[in-house]
Amino acid sequence: MWITLLPGLGVEGDAHAGTTVQHRSRVARDTAKPNLRQVHLLHRELLLELETKGFLIGPGQIGENILTLGLDLLGLPTDTVLRIGDAAQVRVTGLRNPCVQLDRFKPGLMAATLGRDASGGLVRKAGIMAIVLQGGVVRPGDPIVVVLPPEPHRHLLPV
Repeated sequence: MWITLLPGLGVEGDAHAGTTVQHRSRVARDTAKPNLRQVHLLHRELLLELETKGFLIGPGQIGENILTLGLDLLGLPTDTVLRIGDAAQVRVTGLRNPCVQLDRFKPGLMAATLGRDASGGLVRKAGIMAIVLQGGVVRPGDPIVVVLPPEPHRHLLPV
């Protein structure tokens, strides 16, 4: 299985592909805003964590387009570029904000994707969002090269 990333649009055939917002809640607010949620990346480690809480979730079932392993997605700064496979490049725009659609899929899942850090701050663990800079085909097992933006780095915020 593979996906094709289209520059400036997102994942070919995905409901969220487009230059302007496509997510239902954001379209209701302002249809002209740029789409910062073209690609959803999720760390496989979250699926393993959720499994220990009784949630058996397969790849793609919670809307992610790309599943990673061994990459600290949540620790990346805003504007990090990820080079994926032979040609594709995406720019990280922010965190996925877990929504009630997760609970519609499996009751209690939204709360399970949230946590607290050592100081009590909210941690959103449902992955990150990106826009496509350079298109290409992405296949399972493709390498991902992280290119950090210039400092000072900005922490990821929900988009």
